[in-house]
Amino acid sequence: MNLNILIMNGYGLYVWSAFIFTFLVCLILFLKTKKSLNKVEKDFHEEVKKLSAEQVKTLKKRKISKEILNPQVKIK
Repeated sequence: MNLNILIMNGYGLYVWSAFIFTFLVCLILFLKTKKSLNKVEKDFHEEVKKLSAEQVKTLKKRKISKEILNPQVKIK
């Protein structure tokens, strides 16, 4: 394998370190966002359990609520 591809005429160290840094930051942000979303969904489910049957019926008519209450439904 030709190492010039990885070295990039001496700039490889900067390019690859920037690429790795960017990838790690994006991964961390994704994981934090996913964790926050799961927490909010869990809290939402707990709040729905506290509602009356009539309030739940009204809530299920809303699009966002349908997606949260039924996570198996694929978003189009």
